Amino acid sequence: MSKPAGCKRWSVAEGHLAKRAGDAEPDGANDVLWLLNASAHEAHVEIMVYFEHRVPAGPYRLTLLPERSRRVRWQDLEGPEPLPIGTDFASVIESDVPIVVQYTRVSPGGTGAMTTIAHWERCGM
Repeated sequence: MSKPAGCKRWSVAEGHLAKRAGDAEPDGANDVLWLLNASAHEAHVEIMVYFEHRVPAGPYRLTLLPERSRRVRWQDLEGPEPLPIGTDFASVIESDVPIVVQYTRVSPGGTGAMTTIAHWERCGM
């Protein structure tokens, strides 16, 4: 591949970690990020999460191996604090090498899904 795929800075303006009715645990009807690192180098990724009524959370850090993809479930992020269940949020994803970010929402019971590419900043390779 002559050019890297993707960009270094992405944003998702909508996210939600759903909860089961009457429960404080996530229900599996969750938003996920799909990350693609098509380069020959490890991608060191940082995710900042923004809320309407509180200060941001993060950064959540992870490594994406070269020439690999990875599904990132919000409830699995390890970092400064767990994300609040039942709260809307937005996110900014930054990487030290270009990556591709896709956002997917899976409905309860896995009966349906909606997916879209995240918003990227001008890549300027």
